[in-house]
Amino acid sequence: MAELTDHTLSTAADLLRTGQLSPVDYLRACLDRIDRYDPQLNAFISTDREAAMQAARVAEREIAAGQWRGPLHGVPVALKDIFDVAGQCTSNHSRVRMDHVAAADAFVVTKLRQAGAVLIGKTALHEFATGGPSFDLPWPPARNPWKPTHHPGGSSSGSGVAVAAGMVPVALGTDTGGSVRNPATVCGVTGMKPTYGVVSRSGVFPLAFSLDHVGPLTRTVRDNAMVLQVLLGRDGADPSSVGHPAPDMTGSLYRGMKGLRIGVIDEFGAAANPEIASAFEQACAMFDLLGAELVPLRLSPLDTYVGCGRLILQAEGFAVHEHWLRTRLNDYGMRGSTRLLPGALLTATDYIRAQQQRTLLLREFADAMAGVDAAICVSSLEMPCAIDDETEIDRTYDRQARTPFNLTGSPAISVPMGFSQAGLPIGLQVVGKAFDEAMVYRVANDYQNATGWHLRRPELHDKDTPHAST
Repeated sequence: MAELTDHTLSTAADLLRTGQLSPVDYLRACLDRIDRYDPQLNAFISTDREAAMQAARVAEREIAAGQWRGPLHGVPVALKDIFDVAGQCTSNHSRVRMDHVAAADAFVVTKLRQAGAVLIGKTALHEFATGGPSFDLPWPPARNPWKPTHHPGGSSSGSGVAVAAGMVPVALGTDTGGSVRNPATVCGVTGMKPTYGVVSRSGVFPLAFSLDHVGPLTRTVRDNAMVLQVLLGRDGADPSSVGHPAPDMTGSLYRGMKGLRIGVIDEFGAAANPEIASAFEQACAMFDLLGAELVPLRLSPLDTYVGCGRLILQAEGFAVHEHWLRTRLNDYGMRGSTRLLPGALLTATDYIRAQQQRTLLLREFADAMAGVDAAICVSSLEMPCAIDDETEIDRTYDRQARTPFNLTGSPAISVPMGFSQAGLPIGLQVVGKAFDEAMVYRVANDYQNATGWHLRRPELHDKDTPHAST
C-alpha cells in the first residue's frame, strides 16, 4: 500500500494545494517514518516536532483559506545541521559547537519559511562539513539506506539519507568539494550545486569561503528545480550573493535535449570503477538516443582540478578553524582535525599560486563549454565502502569528479544512472555554464525520465533489525 511519504514534492504540492492532503497528516507521516527507520540510519541529529506541528497547522489553515504560497507550502523540509535556525543549536556535528544556539535564521531558512515550508529538523553531516564518516563525534554517522553497513556519502550525509529513505521530500545541504552531489550519488537521489553566489550562504557555517555552495536534495529533477526557485535571491549580508539573471528554473524542463550539443568529459572518469564506467557508457548511449549531439571536451587532468581545489579548501578551512584548532583540538574528531590541520602548513604563496591556477582552469573550462549547451561526466570514481573500513574510506572517499565544479563555480547536478551489482546507486553529473541552471535541469530531467533509475526505492528495515542483516 502506498504511503503519504511516497509522494514526490511536485505530487504532494498539488495534493496540498487542492486540499486532498493535509499538511498535518503529511508531517505526521514523515515523523512516523523517521521514528521507524532513523534508529537504523542516523539521518537526523534532532527534530523540532512542536514547532513543525505548529507550522503544519498554520499551513493547513492558510491553504484552506485560499492563501496557498507555492509548492513548498505545508511541505516538510530537513536542514543539514550547518544552517542557523533561530533558537536552535547549530552543532556542525561537532563537540566544538554543541552549545551554540543561533540568534537568527539563515537567509535560506527565511526563504523557506516565507514559502510556507515546515522545518522538521536538523540532519547529520561530517564534522564541520569535512573529514568523512566518524564514530568519535557526539552523534553517530548517517548510514546508507540501500546498505546500512556502508557510508552514504557526504558531507551532507543525513540530508541525502533522509530524502532517499522517504523521511522528507526535500533537504538542504552544502557543497564545497561535492558535498551535496556525493550523498545524492551514493543514496540514489537528485542533488544540485547551483552557480556560486545565486543562493546566499549567510547564516551557514563556512568551510571554504570561495568554494562553498548551498543546494537542495530531492527525489526528482523537477522537485529540485522547484526548490531552487524558492531559494534564489540577492542577500546584502552575503558579499558573494548575486541576483540570478534567469531565475525561471522550471519553464524549459520538458523541452528535451534533441539537437542540444552535450560535452562529454571522458577524462574525468578515465580511472573510474568498471561498473561506474560501464554505467556512464550506457548513459552516453541514452543521450544519443534522446537526440543530443555528443561532443568530446578536452580539459586538464582531473588531478589538476582536484589538487587546486584541495589546496584552496585547506587554506580557507584552516583560516576558519585556526583559533579552535589551537585551543580546543581535542574536541574535534580524528577525521575532522586530520582534514583541517594541514592548512597550517600552507603559505600565502601556496594559496596565491592555487588561486592563480584556478583562474587558468576557469578560463579553460569556460572556453571548452562555449561550444556546447551542457556537459556530462561521472560523479564518483568508486562505489561506497563499508562505513567502518577506515583503510578503504581513506583510499576511495576522495576519488571523485565533483570538486572541479566547485572550483569553477558552475552549476552541477547529480542524478542516478544505474546500480552496481551489489545494489548500490551510481550517479551521473550534468554540468552547465554559469547561471544556466535551467539548461542543467532540462538535460537532467530528460535523461531521468527516460531511464527511470530514480524510481527505485531502498528496502528499509525497522529499528529492531541489526545493521549486519542488511
